[in-house]
Amino acid sequence: MKKNSLLTQAPSVLNIGIDGFNDSVTANGGTLASIQWQPPGNAAPDLAWQLAQLTGDERIEAANAEACQRIINARPMWEDMALRADGVMPELKGTRLLLHAGPPVGWRDMCGPMHGAMVGAVLYEGWAKDEAEATQMLKSGQIDFAQCHDFNSVGPMTGIISASMPLIQVRNTSYGNVAYCTLNEGIGKCMRFGANGPEVIARLKWFESVLAPVLKTAVRHNFDKTGGIDLKAIQSQALLMGDEVHSRNAASTALFFMAVTTNLAAQWNSTTHLNADHVHQTLDFIAKNSQFFLNYSMASCKAIMDAAHGIPFSTVVTATARNGTETGLRVSGMGREWFTAKSDLPQGLFFPGFKQADACPDIGDSAITETAGFGGCSFAASPALTLLAGGTVDDAVRYSREMYEITVTKNPALSLPALDFAGAPCGIDVRKVVDTGIRPIVTTGIAHKDAGVGQIGAGIVRVPMEAYSKALVAIATKFN
Repeated sequence: MKKNSLLTQAPSVLNIGIDGFNDSVTANGGTLASIQWQPPGNAAPDLAWQLAQLTGDERIEAANAEACQRIINARPMWEDMALRADGVMPELKGTRLLLHAGPPVGWRDMCGPMHGAMVGAVLYEGWAKDEAEATQMLKSGQIDFAQCHDFNSVGPMTGIISASMPLIQVRNTSYGNVAYCTLNEGIGKCMRFGANGPEVIARLKWFESVLAPVLKTAVRHNFDKTGGIDLKAIQSQALLMGDEVHSRNAASTALFFMAVTTNLAAQWNSTTHLNADHVHQTLDFIAKNSQFFLNYSMASCKAIMDAAHGIPFSTVVTATARNGTETGLRVSGMGREWFTAKSDLPQGLFFPGFKQADACPDIGDSAITETAGFGGCSFAASPALTLLAGGTVDDAVRYSREMYEITVTKNPALSLPALDFAGAPCGIDVRKVVDTGIRPIVTTGIAHKDAGVGQIGAGIVRVPMEAYSKALVAIATKFN
Protein backbone atom coordinates (compact mmCIF):
# COMPACT_ATOMS: atom_id res chain seq x y z
CA MET A 1 0.00 0.00 0.00
CA LYS A 2 1.33 3.40 -1.00
CA LYS A 3 2.21 5.62 1.94
CA ASN A 4 0.20 8.89 2.26
CA SER A 5 2.69 11.76 1.91
CA LEU A 6 0.29 14.17 3.59
CA LEU A 7 1.19 12.54 6.90
CA THR A 8 4.96 12.67 6.46
CA GLN A 9 5.73 16.09 4.96
CA ALA A 10 4.93 19.71 5.72
CA PRO A 11 1.77 20.89 3.95
CA SER A 12 1.63 23.29 1.02
CA VAL A 13 -1.49 25.42 1.44
CA LEU A 14 -3.44 27.82 -0.74
CA ASN A 15 -5.42 30.07 1.60
CA ILE A 16 -8.23 32.27 0.32
CA GLY A 17 -9.54 35.18 2.27
CA ILE A 18 -9.07 34.69 6.01
CA ASP A 19 -5.56 35.55 7.19
CA GLY A 20 -6.08 33.86 10.57
CA PHE A 21 -5.19 30.46 9.09
CA ASN A 22 -1.80 31.61 7.81
CA ASP A 23 0.22 31.56 11.04
CA SER A 24 -0.67 27.99 11.95
CA VAL A 25 0.57 26.76 8.57
CA THR A 26 3.89 28.56 8.61
CA ALA A 27 4.48 27.82 12.31
CA ASN A 28 4.43 24.11 11.51
CA GLY A 29 6.85 24.32 8.61
CA GLY A 30 4.30 24.55 5.83
CA THR A 31 4.51 26.70 2.71
CA LEU A 32 1.72 29.13 2.03
CA ALA A 33 0.22 31.07 -0.84
CA SER A 34 -2.47 33.50 0.27
CA ILE A 35 -5.09 35.14 -1.96
CA GLN A 36 -6.85 38.22 -0.66
CA TRP A 37 -10.60 37.85 -1.01
CA GLN A 38 -13.78 38.88 0.72
CA PRO A 39 -17.42 38.27 -0.08
CA PRO A 40 -18.90 40.70 -2.62
CA GLY A 41 -20.89 43.65 -1.40
CA ASN A 42 -18.38 44.42 1.36
CA ALA A 43 -19.70 41.27 3.12
CA ALA A 44 -23.16 42.85 3.56
CA PRO A 45 -25.95 40.56 2.20
CA ASP A 46 -28.31 43.40 1.20
CA LEU A 47 -25.52 45.26 -0.57
CA ALA A 48 -24.42 42.08 -2.33
CA TRP A 49 -27.97 41.56 -3.61
CA GLN A 50 -28.16 45.12 -4.92
CA LEU A 51 -24.79 44.60 -6.59
CA ALA A 52 -26.04 41.40 -8.21
CA GLN A 53 -29.01 43.27 -9.67
CA LEU A 54 -26.66 45.75 -11.32
CA THR A 55 -24.22 43.19 -12.67
CA GLY A 56 -24.51 42.52 -16.39
CA ASP A 57 -27.05 45.31 -16.93
CA GLU A 58 -26.69 46.18 -20.62
CA ARG A 59 -27.74 49.78 -20.00
CA ILE A 60 -24.89 50.21 -17.52
CA GLU A 61 -22.31 48.49 -19.72
CA ALA A 62 -23.18 50.74 -22.68
CA ALA A 63 -23.18 53.88 -20.54
CA ASN A 64 -19.81 53.03 -18.99
CA ALA A 65 -18.33 52.35 -22.41
CA GLU A 66 -19.54 55.78 -23.51
CA ALA A 67 -18.08 57.46 -20.40
CA CYS A 68 -14.69 55.84 -20.96
CA GLN A 69 -14.69 56.74 -24.64
CA ARG A 70 -15.20 60.37 -23.65
CA ILE A 71 -12.26 60.10 -21.23
CA ILE A 72 -10.05 58.58 -23.92
CA ASN A 73 -11.13 61.08 -26.61
CA ALA A 74 -10.71 64.15 -24.40
CA ARG A 75 -8.29 66.87 -25.48
CA PRO A 76 -7.76 69.35 -22.62
CA MET A 77 -6.05 72.53 -23.85
CA TRP A 78 -4.73 75.32 -21.63
CA GLU A 79 -6.28 78.23 -23.47
CA ASP A 80 -6.03 81.23 -21.14
CA MET A 81 -5.40 82.71 -17.71
CA ALA A 82 -8.48 84.24 -16.14
CA LEU A 83 -6.86 87.18 -14.32
CA ARG A 84 -9.69 87.23 -11.76
CA ALA A 85 -11.92 84.35 -10.70
CA ASP A 86 -14.99 86.58 -10.63
CA GLY A 87 -14.41 87.33 -14.30
CA VAL A 88 -15.36 83.75 -15.20
CA MET A 89 -17.47 82.93 -12.13
CA PRO A 90 -20.07 85.72 -11.88
CA GLU A 91 -21.39 84.21 -8.63
CA LEU A 92 -18.21 85.52 -6.93
CA LYS A 93 -18.59 89.10 -8.12
CA GLY A 94 -19.71 91.49 -5.40
CA THR A 95 -20.30 88.66 -2.92
CA ARG A 96 -18.42 87.16 0.00
CA LEU A 97 -18.31 83.62 -1.26
CA LEU A 98 -15.33 81.29 -0.87
CA LEU A 99 -14.95 78.01 -2.76
CA HIS A 100 -13.22 75.05 -1.12
CA ALA A 101 -12.04 71.55 -1.94
CA GLY A 102 -14.10 68.43 -1.40
CA PRO A 103 -17.79 67.83 -0.74
CA PRO A 104 -19.85 70.38 1.24
CA VAL A 105 -18.64 71.24 4.75
CA GLY A 106 -19.65 73.90 7.28
CA TRP A 107 -17.34 76.00 9.42
CA ARG A 108 -17.88 73.88 12.56
CA ASP A 109 -16.81 70.70 10.77
CA MET A 110 -13.83 72.10 8.86
CA CYS A 111 -10.36 70.79 9.66
CA GLY A 112 -7.54 73.03 10.94
CA PRO A 113 -5.93 73.72 7.55
CA MET A 114 -9.32 74.62 6.03
CA HIS A 115 -9.96 77.09 8.85
CA GLY A 116 -6.55 78.65 8.33
CA ALA A 117 -6.98 78.95 4.57
CA MET A 118 -10.44 80.49 4.92
CA VAL A 119 -9.02 83.13 7.26
CA GLY A 120 -6.21 83.77 4.78
CA ALA A 121 -8.66 84.23 1.90
CA VAL A 122 -10.71 86.78 3.89
CA LEU A 123 -7.51 88.73 4.60
CA TYR A 124 -6.36 88.43 0.99
CA GLU A 125 -9.66 89.90 -0.26
CA GLY A 126 -9.45 92.73 2.30
CA TRP A 127 -12.74 91.83 3.96
CA ALA A 128 -11.16 91.95 7.44
CA LYS A 129 -8.30 93.92 8.99
CA ASP A 130 -6.80 91.04 10.98
CA GLU A 131 -7.06 87.32 11.72
CA ALA A 132 -9.40 87.78 14.69
CA GLU A 133 -11.92 89.77 12.68
CA ALA A 134 -11.69 87.31 9.78
CA THR A 135 -12.34 84.39 12.12
CA GLN A 136 -15.36 86.11 13.63
CA MET A 137 -16.82 86.82 10.18
CA LEU A 138 -16.41 83.17 9.21
CA LYS A 139 -17.90 81.86 12.46
CA SER A 140 -20.90 84.20 12.35
CA GLY A 141 -21.98 83.27 8.84
CA GLN A 142 -20.96 86.51 7.11
CA ILE A 143 -18.99 84.45 4.58
CA ASP A 144 -20.65 81.86 2.34
CA PHE A 145 -19.02 78.59 1.29
CA ALA A 146 -19.39 76.36 -1.75
CA GLN A 147 -17.38 73.51 -3.27
CA CYS A 148 -15.07 74.10 -6.23
CA HIS A 149 -16.58 71.22 -8.22
CA ASP A 150 -19.90 73.06 -8.47
CA PHE A 151 -18.13 75.87 -10.31
CA ASN A 152 -16.33 73.74 -12.93
CA SER A 153 -13.16 74.04 -10.88
CA VAL A 154 -10.79 72.17 -8.57
CA GLY A 155 -8.37 73.25 -5.87
CA PRO A 156 -5.42 71.44 -4.25
CA MET A 157 -5.50 70.62 -0.51
CA THR A 158 -7.83 73.27 1.06
CA GLY A 159 -8.63 74.35 -2.50
CA ILE A 160 -9.68 77.92 -1.70
CA ILE A 161 -10.82 80.10 -4.59
CA SER A 162 -11.85 83.71 -3.98
CA ALA A 163 -12.91 86.52 -6.30
CA SER A 164 -9.50 88.10 -6.93
CA MET A 165 -7.50 84.94 -7.58
CA PRO A 166 -6.19 84.23 -11.10
CA LEU A 167 -7.28 80.90 -12.55
CA ILE A 168 -5.88 78.47 -15.10
CA GLN A 169 -8.52 78.07 -17.84
CA VAL A 170 -8.64 74.74 -19.68
CA ARG A 171 -11.00 73.76 -22.48
CA ASN A 172 -11.76 70.19 -23.46
CA THR A 173 -11.82 70.86 -27.19
CA SER A 174 -13.36 67.46 -27.91
CA TYR A 175 -16.54 68.34 -26.00
CA GLY A 176 -16.40 72.10 -25.39
CA ASN A 177 -16.51 72.19 -21.57
CA VAL A 178 -14.18 74.43 -19.53
CA ALA A 179 -12.44 73.83 -16.18
CA TYR A 180 -10.47 76.06 -13.80
CA CYS A 181 -7.82 75.80 -11.10
CA THR A 182 -5.68 78.19 -9.08
CA LEU A 183 -1.91 78.48 -9.56
CA ASN A 184 0.54 76.39 -7.53
CA GLU A 185 2.11 78.25 -4.60
CA GLY A 186 5.21 76.11 -4.26
CA ILE A 187 6.32 74.58 -0.96
CA GLY A 188 6.53 75.83 2.61
CA LYS A 189 3.85 78.05 4.08
CA CYS A 190 1.04 78.12 1.52
CA MET A 191 -2.66 78.88 1.70
CA ARG A 192 -3.48 75.46 0.28
CA PHE A 193 -1.97 73.94 3.44
CA GLY A 194 -3.74 76.41 5.74
CA ALA A 195 -1.11 79.13 6.17
CA ASN A 196 -2.29 82.75 6.12
CA GLY A 197 0.65 84.96 7.14
CA PRO A 198 1.87 88.11 5.38
CA GLU A 199 4.25 86.16 3.12
CA VAL A 200 1.34 83.98 1.92
CA ILE A 201 -0.81 87.01 1.06
CA ALA A 202 2.14 88.76 -0.62
CA ARG A 203 2.77 85.76 -2.85
CA LEU A 204 -0.86 85.63 -3.95
CA LYS A 205 -0.78 89.35 -4.74
CA TRP A 206 2.36 88.73 -6.82
CA PHE A 207 0.41 86.06 -8.69
CA GLU A 208 -2.13 88.76 -9.60
CA SER A 209 0.36 91.40 -10.73
CA VAL A 210 3.20 89.37 -12.26
CA LEU A 211 2.83 85.60 -12.62
CA ALA A 212 -0.67 85.39 -14.11
CA PRO A 213 -0.20 88.20 -16.69
CA VAL A 214 3.08 86.69 -17.93
CA LEU A 215 1.50 83.24 -18.22
CA LYS A 216 -1.46 84.75 -20.03
CA THR A 217 0.92 86.29 -22.56
CA ALA A 218 2.66 82.95 -23.01
CA VAL A 219 -0.48 80.86 -23.56
CA ARG A 220 -2.16 83.34 -25.88
CA HIS A 221 0.82 83.38 -28.25
CA ASN A 222 -0.21 81.91 -31.58
CA PHE A 223 -3.51 80.84 -29.96
CA ASP A 224 -5.45 81.14 -33.22
CA LYS A 225 -3.23 78.45 -34.78
CA THR A 226 -2.59 76.14 -31.81
CA GLY A 227 -5.65 76.57 -29.58
CA GLY A 228 -3.33 76.83 -26.60
CA ILE A 229 -1.02 74.29 -24.97
CA ASP A 230 -1.99 70.60 -25.06
CA LEU A 231 -1.98 69.45 -21.43
CA LYS A 232 -2.85 65.83 -22.16
CA ALA A 233 0.21 65.60 -24.40
CA ILE A 234 2.37 66.83 -21.52
CA GLN A 235 0.72 64.44 -19.06
CA SER A 236 1.08 61.38 -21.28
CA GLN A 237 4.71 62.21 -22.09
CA ALA A 238 5.45 62.72 -18.38
CA LEU A 239 4.25 59.17 -17.64
CA LEU A 240 7.08 57.97 -19.87
CA MET A 241 9.55 60.15 -17.92
CA GLY A 242 8.83 59.04 -14.36
CA ASP A 243 5.82 61.11 -13.21
CA GLU A 244 2.43 59.80 -12.21
CA VAL A 245 1.30 63.43 -12.63
CA HIS A 246 -0.22 63.84 -9.18
CA SER A 247 2.33 63.70 -6.39
CA ARG A 248 5.32 63.74 -8.75
CA ASN A 249 5.39 66.41 -11.46
CA ALA A 250 9.10 66.94 -12.09
CA ALA A 251 8.96 65.83 -15.72
CA SER A 252 5.62 67.49 -16.50
CA THR A 253 6.79 70.79 -15.01
CA ALA A 254 9.93 70.63 -17.15
CA LEU A 255 7.86 69.97 -20.29
CA PHE A 256 5.53 72.82 -19.34
CA PHE A 257 8.51 75.11 -18.73
CA MET A 258 9.80 74.42 -22.25
CA ALA A 259 6.44 75.29 -23.80
CA VAL A 260 6.13 78.54 -21.82
CA THR A 261 9.68 79.74 -22.47
CA THR A 262 9.39 79.03 -26.19
CA ASN A 263 6.19 81.06 -26.42
CA LEU A 264 7.64 83.95 -24.43
CA ALA A 265 10.83 84.00 -26.50
CA ALA A 266 8.79 84.13 -29.70
CA GLN A 267 7.12 87.33 -28.48
CA TRP A 268 10.18 89.13 -27.15
CA ASN A 269 10.43 91.58 -30.03
CA SER A 270 6.70 91.78 -30.74
CA THR A 271 4.25 94.45 -29.70
CA THR A 272 3.39 92.81 -26.36
CA HIS A 273 6.08 94.86 -24.54
CA LEU A 274 7.05 92.10 -22.14
CA ASN A 275 8.60 93.24 -18.88
CA ALA A 276 11.97 91.47 -18.73
CA ASP A 277 12.05 91.42 -14.93
CA HIS A 278 8.53 89.99 -14.72
CA VAL A 279 9.43 87.25 -17.22
CA HIS A 280 12.54 86.40 -15.22
CA GLN A 281 10.58 86.28 -11.95
CA THR A 282 7.98 84.00 -13.55
CA LEU A 283 10.46 81.56 -15.07
CA ASP A 284 12.53 81.51 -11.89
CA PHE A 285 9.45 80.68 -9.81
CA ILE A 286 8.41 77.81 -12.11
CA ALA A 287 11.96 76.45 -12.36
CA LYS A 288 12.27 76.25 -8.58
CA ASN A 289 8.89 74.54 -8.08
CA SER A 290 8.82 70.99 -9.42
CA GLN A 291 5.15 70.71 -8.43
CA PHE A 292 4.07 73.72 -10.51
CA PHE A 293 2.34 71.57 -13.12
CA LEU A 294 0.11 69.83 -10.54
CA ASN A 295 -2.58 72.51 -10.76
CA TYR A 296 -2.53 72.30 -14.56
CA SER A 297 -2.87 68.53 -14.29
CA MET A 298 -5.87 68.97 -12.00
CA ALA A 299 -7.59 71.42 -14.36
CA SER A 300 -6.87 69.08 -17.26
CA CYS A 301 -8.37 66.10 -15.43
CA LYS A 302 -11.41 68.13 -14.34
CA ALA A 303 -12.04 69.06 -17.98
CA ILE A 304 -11.67 65.39 -18.96
CA MET A 305 -13.98 64.01 -16.29
CA ASP A 306 -16.72 66.65 -16.56
CA ALA A 307 -17.22 65.54 -20.16
CA ALA A 308 -17.84 61.99 -18.89
CA HIS A 309 -20.36 63.15 -16.29
CA GLY A 310 -24.12 63.04 -16.69
CA ILE A 311 -24.42 59.88 -18.77
CA PRO A 312 -27.63 58.06 -17.73
CA PHE A 313 -26.99 54.64 -16.15
CA SER A 314 -23.21 55.11 -15.95
CA THR A 315 -21.55 53.88 -12.73
CA VAL A 316 -18.19 55.49 -13.56
CA VAL A 317 -16.79 57.80 -10.87
CA THR A 318 -16.22 61.30 -12.28
CA ALA A 319 -14.92 63.07 -9.15
CA THR A 320 -13.19 62.08 -5.94
CA ALA A 321 -12.73 65.00 -3.54
CA ARG A 322 -11.75 65.46 0.11
CA ASN A 323 -12.25 68.38 2.50
CA GLY A 324 -10.10 67.20 5.42
CA THR A 325 -13.16 65.79 7.19
CA GLU A 326 -14.99 63.74 4.55
CA THR A 327 -14.20 62.15 1.21
CA GLY A 328 -16.89 62.40 -1.45
CA LEU A 329 -17.63 60.77 -4.81
CA ARG A 330 -19.64 61.87 -7.78
CA VAL A 331 -20.90 59.25 -10.24
CA SER A 332 -21.62 59.95 -13.90
CA GLY A 333 -25.23 58.73 -13.87
CA MET A 334 -26.15 60.25 -10.50
CA GLY A 335 -26.09 63.99 -11.16
CA ARG A 336 -24.60 66.41 -8.61
CA GLU A 337 -25.12 64.17 -5.58
CA TRP A 338 -22.14 63.51 -3.29
CA PHE A 339 -21.61 60.13 -1.61
CA THR A 340 -19.46 60.75 1.44
CA ALA A 341 -17.60 58.99 4.22
CA LYS A 342 -15.11 59.99 6.89
CA SER A 343 -11.68 60.63 5.35
CA ASP A 344 -8.86 58.24 6.18
CA LEU A 345 -5.42 59.35 7.35
CA PRO A 346 -2.75 59.16 4.63
CA GLN A 347 0.09 56.71 5.29
CA GLY A 348 3.63 57.47 4.13
CA LEU A 349 6.89 59.15 4.98
CA PHE A 350 7.10 62.24 7.17
CA PHE A 351 9.49 65.15 7.13
CA PRO A 352 11.93 65.28 10.11
CA GLY A 353 10.18 66.21 13.33
CA PHE A 354 6.71 65.05 12.27
CA LYS A 355 4.78 61.82 12.79
CA GLN A 356 1.49 60.12 11.92
CA ALA A 357 -0.32 61.74 14.86
CA ASP A 358 0.37 65.17 13.34
CA ALA A 359 -1.39 64.38 10.04
CA CYS A 360 -4.65 65.91 8.85
CA PRO A 361 -7.18 63.48 7.35
CA ASP A 362 -7.10 63.27 3.58
CA ILE A 363 -7.79 66.63 1.92
CA GLY A 364 -7.97 68.24 -1.53
CA ASP A 365 -9.53 68.01 -4.98
CA SER A 366 -6.34 66.61 -6.51
CA ALA A 367 -7.75 63.05 -6.51
CA ILE A 368 -9.48 64.16 -9.71
CA THR A 369 -6.22 62.94 -11.27
CA GLU A 370 -6.92 59.38 -10.12
CA THR A 371 -10.40 59.45 -11.62
CA ALA A 372 -8.79 60.34 -14.97
CA GLY A 373 -6.21 57.53 -14.76
CA PHE A 374 -3.19 59.34 -13.30
CA GLY A 375 -1.89 59.35 -9.71
CA GLY A 376 -2.47 56.02 -7.96
CA CYS A 377 -3.77 54.45 -11.16
CA SER A 378 -0.44 55.21 -12.85
CA PHE A 379 1.82 54.64 -9.83
CA ALA A 380 3.76 52.04 -11.82
CA ALA A 381 5.07 54.86 -14.03
CA SER A 382 6.79 56.59 -11.10
CA PRO A 383 9.20 54.34 -9.17
CA ALA A 384 10.98 57.47 -7.91
CA LEU A 385 7.82 58.49 -6.05
CA THR A 386 8.33 55.62 -3.62
CA LEU A 387 11.34 57.54 -2.24
CA LEU A 388 8.94 60.29 -1.15
CA ALA A 389 5.75 58.38 -0.43
CA GLY A 390 7.22 55.15 0.95
CA GLY A 391 6.90 51.55 -0.19
CA THR A 392 8.83 49.77 -2.91
CA VAL A 393 8.89 49.77 -6.69
CA ASP A 394 7.04 46.43 -6.56
CA ASP A 395 4.34 48.15 -4.50
CA ALA A 396 3.99 50.88 -7.12
CA VAL A 397 3.48 48.29 -9.86
CA ARG A 398 1.05 46.32 -7.69
CA TYR A 399 -1.08 49.39 -7.03
CA SER A 400 -1.55 50.02 -10.75
CA ARG A 401 -2.39 46.36 -11.34
CA GLU A 402 -5.01 46.55 -8.59
CA MET A 403 -6.64 49.50 -10.29
CA TYR A 404 -7.19 47.42 -13.42
CA GLU A 405 -9.47 45.22 -11.30
CA ILE A 406 -11.87 48.09 -10.56
CA THR A 407 -11.86 50.01 -13.83
CA VAL A 408 -13.79 49.56 -17.07
CA THR A 409 -10.94 49.57 -19.58
CA LYS A 410 -7.44 50.85 -20.38
CA ASN A 411 -6.59 54.25 -21.82
CA PRO A 412 -4.32 53.75 -24.86
CA ALA A 413 -3.25 57.41 -24.71
CA LEU A 414 -1.60 56.91 -21.29
CA SER A 415 1.18 54.31 -21.48
CA LEU A 416 2.83 52.76 -18.41
CA PRO A 417 6.37 51.59 -19.32
CA ALA A 418 6.72 49.24 -16.32
CA LEU A 419 3.63 47.36 -17.47
CA ASP A 420 4.92 46.78 -21.01
CA PHE A 421 3.43 50.13 -22.06
CA ALA A 422 -0.11 49.04 -21.27
CA GLY A 423 -2.70 51.79 -21.13
CA ALA A 424 -3.45 53.24 -17.71
CA PRO A 425 -6.58 52.08 -15.87
CA CYS A 426 -9.61 54.01 -17.13
CA GLY A 427 -13.04 54.49 -15.59
CA ILE A 428 -13.37 53.55 -11.89
CA ASP A 429 -16.60 51.53 -11.67
CA VAL A 430 -18.57 51.73 -8.41
CA ARG A 431 -19.81 48.16 -8.93
CA LYS A 432 -16.31 46.72 -9.27
CA VAL A 433 -15.04 48.49 -6.17
CA VAL A 434 -17.87 47.09 -4.05
CA ASP A 435 -17.58 43.65 -5.68
CA THR A 436 -13.81 43.22 -5.22
CA GLY A 437 -13.34 45.16 -2.00
CA ILE A 438 -10.40 46.98 -3.64
CA ARG A 439 -10.48 50.63 -2.65
CA PRO A 440 -8.93 53.09 -5.14
CA ILE A 441 -5.49 54.27 -4.13
CA VAL A 442 -4.57 57.96 -4.15
CA THR A 443 -1.07 59.42 -4.06
CA THR A 444 -1.11 62.53 -1.89
CA GLY A 445 0.72 65.13 0.12
CA ILE A 446 0.18 65.06 3.87
CA ALA A 447 -0.85 68.28 5.63
CA HIS A 448 -0.41 69.01 9.33
CA LYS A 449 -3.70 68.87 11.19
CA ASP A 450 -3.20 72.40 12.53
CA ALA A 451 -3.48 75.55 10.45
CA GLY A 452 -0.31 77.24 9.29
CA VAL A 453 2.20 74.40 9.62
CA GLY A 454 1.98 73.20 6.03
CA GLN A 455 3.04 69.97 4.36
CA ILE A 456 4.66 67.42 6.66
CA GLY A 457 5.06 64.44 4.35
CA ALA A 458 3.75 62.46 1.41
CA GLY A 459 2.21 59.05 0.94
CA ILE A 460 -0.87 57.19 -0.15
CA VAL A 461 -4.45 56.86 1.02
CA ARG A 462 -7.39 54.63 0.09
CA VAL A 463 -10.82 56.05 -0.74
CA PRO A 464 -13.28 54.95 2.00
CA MET A 465 -15.40 51.94 1.05
CA GLU A 466 -18.43 53.48 2.79
CA ALA A 467 -18.61 56.17 0.10
CA TYR A 468 -18.76 53.47 -2.59
CA SER A 469 -21.34 51.45 -0.67
CA LYS A 470 -23.58 54.51 -0.37
CA ALA A 471 -23.18 55.21 -4.06
CA LEU A 472 -24.09 51.65 -5.00
CA VAL A 473 -27.25 51.70 -2.87
CA ALA A 474 -28.34 54.96 -4.51
CA ILE A 475 -27.54 53.61 -7.97
CA ALA A 476 -29.51 50.42 -7.35
CA THR A 477 -32.49 52.41 -6.08
CA LYS A 478 -32.48 54.77 -9.05
CA PHE A 479 -31.66 52.32 -11.85
CA ASN A 480 -33.97 49.53 -10.72
